[in-house]
Amino acid sequence: MSETAVFAREFLRSPLRTASLIPSSSRLVERLVAAVPERGEPVVVELGPGTGPATAAIQHKLAGRGRHIAVELNERLAAHLVERFPGAETVAESAWELPRILADRGLGAADVVVSSLPWSAFTGPQGQALVPAIASVLSETGVYTQFAYAFAHWAPPSRRRLAQLRRAFEEVVASRTVYRNLPPALVYSARRPRVPAGQPAPPAAPIANRTAS
Repeated sequence: MSETAVFAREFLRSPLRTASLIPSSSRLVERLVAAVPERGEPVVVELGPGTGPATAAIQHKLAGRGRHIAVELNERLAAHLVERFPGAETVAESAWELPRILADRGLGAADVVVSSLPWSAFTGPQGQALVPAIASVLSETGVYTQFAYAFAHWAPPSRRRLAQLRRAFEEVVASRTVYRNLPPALVYSARRPRVPAGQPAPPAAPIANRTAS
């Protein structure tokens, strides 16, 4: 079965979790993984890898260096990743467990967090705590990249998610829109986490009536 067919199958089974009928384009993936270092032994965490378009790009950039932890809640997709990418450490758990997942592997902080999670994953009590949890596991010089669909960029839910990023990070920059992706998408890059690495993620503040600055 092709990667697109696998992705479409999981979308039809759970559209709220998968959020798209097709995987991300190579141009979007290139921007999503741009922060992965080309030297050294970095710890790279990938959230919501799906069928693995970004996983393949991360593995290519690492070329056997460092650690690559891929966190995929969907057990069928996780099994697919284990078979396709033996060099990545695939974990079939929720991204909300990220601090514990790294601690269980003796990893104090991540250098890069690459997220293909849909914005819908950041809603509700657990979802609102997800960005602070990501910030809590990043090193002081770490980078968190998150894709988002351009058509929803100015919608209130997306503006609230962007406000979450700005509360948790000192710098949040949006890339240009990748129109060759379907649907068109962009990548947020967040740097300088406000939560020191290794500290528990603080409770998420209510955001129902907050908008991006």
